[in-house]
Amino acid sequence: MAGGKLWTQQDRFGNEIYLTSERWHHIIDPDNHPEVEPYFNYLIETIRNGRRRQDAYDPKSYRYYLGFPDLPNGNNHLVVCVRFRWNSMPDGTLREEKFVTTAYFQFF
Repeated sequence: MAGGKLWTQQDRFGNEIYLTSERWHHIIDPDNHPEVEPYFNYLIETIRNGRRRQDAYDPKSYRYYLGFPDLPNGNNHLVVCVRFRWNSMPDGTLREEKFVTTAYFQFF
């Protein structure tokens, strides 16, 4: 995945999850979720301590969510979407990757 890693964080289940600069710029793009930009550290906290649900349509994707009292526009949770996948390396071994695809606010 291009863009360089901004951070890697272990979730409550022992998974190492990372965010790339390419995905961060996708999230905060004006056409996506620019309101998330001031809450960068909340993404890390959501991965570290949030609850997790498997996507109903894509079993390789999970949504991590955690409540925060100071989110804008009446929202009370940050949702961080994470993709789990296996990559074949040049030597034939497989490497598991878990990376953030997007993030947004939601009211629960």
